[in-house]
Amino acid sequence: MINYTAVVIGGTGLIGSSLVNQLLNNNQYDKVIIIARGWNDQLHPKMEVITVNFEDKNELVQKFPLGSHIFCCIGTTQKKVSGNKEAYRRIDFDIPYTVAKLGIEKGFSQYLLVSAVGANSTSSNFYLNLKGALEDALCKLSFQSIHLFRPSVLLGKRKENRWGERLAKFFVIAFSFMLRGKMTKYKAIHSKKVAHAMLTAGTKNKNGQFIYQYDEMIKMNE
Repeated sequence: MINYTAVVIGGTGLIGSSLVNQLLNNNQYDKVIIIARGWNDQLHPKMEVITVNFEDKNELVQKFPLGSHIFCCIGTTQKKVSGNKEAYRRIDFDIPYTVAKLGIEKGFSQYLLVSAVGANSTSSNFYLNLKGALEDALCKLSFQSIHLFRPSVLLGKRKENRWGERLAKFFVIAFSFMLRGKMTKYKAIHSKKVAHAMLTAGTKNKNGQFIYQYDEMIKMNE
């Protein structure tokens, strides 16, 4: 059995925290390295925590570890950045892309990203355009495998309240029965299932570039 070392960016978020737990309990991962601004959650014998200031690229370069798989679950909201699009881009594009380039330099083979349903670099919507631009940039890098996960509304208990997301959950769940065919990708999905789909994709170790939407992620949980 091949054993891997996972590096997780965004390990404190809804998907990221679930992913960390699943990685720690998976025998194919010998080591789970968390790169974060700070870490107040659980510790584990398989875990290493590296604290960095992501704005300081030199520090990130110096501290970036060796490993096999990068799991990127980082993301922000308009509220957190007070509507500042440049600040939004620094978190949702610059950090994931910088980490990816460092991963190539350090010999990582796989990059697994939480993107968003509807991601498209030609979209007039800022958020979807940004997610699509990141996907395009990542796919130009020479990883053996790129895995792009595009969930819609996420289910699960967040550490902070997001009223807009709670409202979206209500409508998506209420009208879920109407989301069929090409619209299935907009169905709400539990964060644990997205995390499990990422774990499954990583352990399969397939070469190529892959996109996973609702149906694919659900099948990977069966």
